[in-house]
Amino acid sequence: MRRLTIYSLFVCITLNSCGQTTKKNNSVASTTVTKSIIEENGMTLQTRFNPPNGFQRKAADENSFANYLRNLPLKAAGSKVKYYNGESKNKIVYDAVVDMEISNIDLQQCADAIMRLRGEFHYMHKEYDKISFTLTNGFRVDYSEWMKGKRVAVSGNNTSWINSTEPSNNYSDFREYMDFVFMYAGTLSLSKSLRLKALNDITIGDVFIKGGSPGHAVIVVDVAENNAGEKVFMLAQSYMPAQETQILKNLNDTISPWYNLDKFDRLYTPEWTFDFSELKSWN
Repeated sequence: MRRLTIYSLFVCITLNSCGQTTKKNNSVASTTVTKSIIEENGMTLQTRFNPPNGFQRKAADENSFANYLRNLPLKAAGSKVKYYNGESKNKIVYDAVVDMEISNIDLQQCADAIMRLRGEFHYMHKEYDKISFTLTNGFRVDYSEWMKGKRVAVSGNNTSWINSTEPSNNYSDFREYMDFVFMYAGTLSLSKSLRLKALNDITIGDVFIKGGSPGHAVIVVDVAENNAGEKVFMLAQSYMPAQETQILKNLNDTISPWYNLDKFDRLYTPEWTFDFSELKSWN
């Protein structure tokens, strides 16, 4: 758990942390796959993983969040997830590791990794006014204000903008901003910022999220569809303690890392189980 010097805000952060898994579905699907899903030489998400037999990816706009997620860079096949302290995650619940640095502080956990992807996407496209996240106490932190040299003063559970430094907008400023968000936001605040989404309309960038303590969140990073309109999708997560973002295995189906919800009554991921009603999307 993150250690903060301010007790009252620490209580808020506690409500946002990722928790432990509930139960695991033990059923084994009988899906027959006639082609290799994993291409070990692929170094991005969509070149590493083929859709299951009979499914195709639909085209995504080049400048969309969906296209950004589909083209996430991956570490070499077989790489292990690293924790913030450099140790390896030996619990193999993932099929790939996203090639994106994390700090050496225990900050970038589950909801944080999702906010990081969203923030990185907008920063890459210079959409600075769209980089905005809400803290647990309800205070909205806009990166456009951070760029002006403003910083957030924290006093107990109260927060306010103050003029702190010269205006700047280099990548280190953005990373400092994101680490601040990670410290004071989490699953509870992110869940409140998102809107409910119908399961049948699931699309790339949607989030399965349980806000609170315990809580957890995973993000949909790819979707494919067959001629009957049936969808399969891939998920990414971080977890506790802070660790690199990973593409989750599907332990209950032979089409891993793809998931097909038509076969189950809930979403069973390796470290958490979600209700279908916990699917949300960005406003």
